Amino acid sequence: MARYINPFTDWGFKHIFGQEITKDLLISFLNDLFEGEFCIASLEFKNNEHIGLTEDARKVIFDIYCTTNEGRHLIIEMQNRMQEHFIDRALYYSSRAIITQGQKGEWDYELMPVYTICFLNFEDAHLKERKFRTDLVLADRDTGQAVTDHLRIVYLTLPLFTKKEHECNNDFERWIYVLKNMNVFERMPFMAKNAVFRKLAEISDITALSKEEHEKYDESIKILRDNYATFKFAIKEGHDKGRAEGQIKEKKQIAQNMLKEGMAVSLICKMTGLDEQEVLKLKDE
Repeated sequence: MARYINPFTDWGFKHIFGQEITKDLLISFLNDLFEGEFCIASLEFKNNEHIGLTEDARKVIFDIYCTTNEGRHLIIEMQNRMQEHFIDRALYYSSRAIITQGQKGEWDYELMPVYTICFLNFEDAHLKERKFRTDLVLADRDTGQAVTDHLRIVYLTLPLFTKKEHECNNDFERWIYVLKNMNVFERMPFMAKNAVFRKLAEISDITALSKEEHEKYDESIKILRDNYATFKFAIKEGHDKGRAEGQIKEKKQIAQNMLKEGMAVSLICKMTGLDEQEVLKLKDE
């Protein structure tokens, strides 16, 4: 039996990153993620009772209002859920965080930057390059120059992070290694390197959960498994459909070639498996 919770269940994700008592863990992770860009000094959680945000989405997405040590304000959204249109989903919720900043009356459209961090436990075909971290910004297509830093989406594709424990060279890599493998650890690594991993071990220890927390976690595990099964079935169904459509297209191409050679419609139907109506339609075309 696993010693630590799975951080990519809905409940486990919020248990680690979405509580007041774990703010220091979240600040540590975000500062390691954006190291060299800015340093978050404080943060607060905002409720997700927004128009258009479903009850399901509220379980896996939450807004974090951050203040950097330079006094700059950021809105960070974190989300984690397998879905076919994950790229579009992240863009939709990032846009919502921008739109909700609108003010009535006189307003000069000054916005707080919105950063969305997405954990993917699968490879998304829409991300063309096979790399662990993908940062999306609004940029000029020809020069690649960013035109604004007010919208940023970071995709972390966990299956593409392949480093072993001894190969992790910084705290961000250590974070990803731990999060990816935590539910199979017998001991938490890196505790001697950074106290944040000691606290992570304490709050994620399954034996330390209350009865109510344990029940919520067990239910979250069930939902995760159901979602995974549904997602895998959808992918297989899509592959099967694509394969079938490809076979039909190939048969039609063969039938067209046979028609050009003047072969009889009945023989073409027999050779390709297409019905007479389909072959006649190809002949008319």
